[in-house]
Amino acid sequence: MVRHYLDFERPLMELEREYEELQRFAPRDDPRVRAKIERLEKRIGKIREEVYSQLTPWQKTQLSRHIDRPHTLDYLELIFEDFIELHGDRGFMDDPAMVGGFARLDGEAVVVVGHQKGRDVKEMGYRNFGMPHPEGYRKALRIMELGARFRKPIITMIDTPGAYPGVGAEERGQAGAIASNLREMAVFPVPIVVVVIGEGGSGGALAIGVGDRILMMENAVYSVISPEGCAAILWRDGTKGPLAAEVMKVTAADLLGLEVIDEVIPEPAGGAHRDSHEAAATLKKAIARHLTDLQGLPEEKLVSERYQRFRRMGAFVEK
Repeated sequence: MVRHYLDFERPLMELEREYEELQRFAPRDDPRVRAKIERLEKRIGKIREEVYSQLTPWQKTQLSRHIDRPHTLDYLELIFEDFIELHGDRGFMDDPAMVGGFARLDGEAVVVVGHQKGRDVKEMGYRNFGMPHPEGYRKALRIMELGARFRKPIITMIDTPGAYPGVGAEERGQAGAIASNLREMAVFPVPIVVVVIGEGGSGGALAIGVGDRILMMENAVYSVISPEGCAAILWRDGTKGPLAAEVMKVTAADLLGLEVIDEVIPEPAGGAHRDSHEAAATLKKAIARHLTDLQGLPEEKLVSERYQRFRRMGAFVEK
């Protein structure tokens, strides 16, 4: 598998490639080779700790968009069983940028909905870079309504730069589709667990983000606009994205402190794409734990507490 590196990961690139070549081609029974491999392992561990221990918000933004990062369909395969995908909004068409359906989590039936990005040029085009059209949000709502009707918990996975802003999407009611999702998710009488698995951008993310518990992967970001978009508006210079990311408080740690989210899900060193199985196992435990906590609540209390949690967001005190 070809591994992709970000700019700030370059100190690791040559070391890891040398290590992989030694593992694949060098004679392991040679004491000199074994000694070199051991030295490389120690060096890589040290550099990895230096690189990833103090990531800036902009670097975390880059990690959240990493081309190798696990997407919704990857987590569906690694976490759930018996996934049955549902298609179409029953009004216009199917939107591949949004996926969802019924599945089982440890044997229990659940509904899962999430954004889906692509990894190569062909799939990125097919998935529209994870930016749904209104029919994608209507499909998500249709699937979640089925979950609410049959009293099945809903799990959503956010990973989008935002809703698609094209003319056709606006003509078909993009804003109305997002607003409908917000309204309906607020009153679904079933537990809803939301996970930001990558990039959570704007109303395109929030359209499947109204839940009783909101979790974020350690290197995910969640904001009203992308850092580049914010920089373009405030300073008329999109290249100031790193500065915008710093002041926007987009990281999981920032949002936990602001009480926008409930838990940060740890990732393997270097990001979820370094070990997707470990990342999925950690995420699965967190989702199961929160669903267990929520399933004992009466429906009225569930909806009331969901309403109150969003009413509390954005409170401030004037001095």
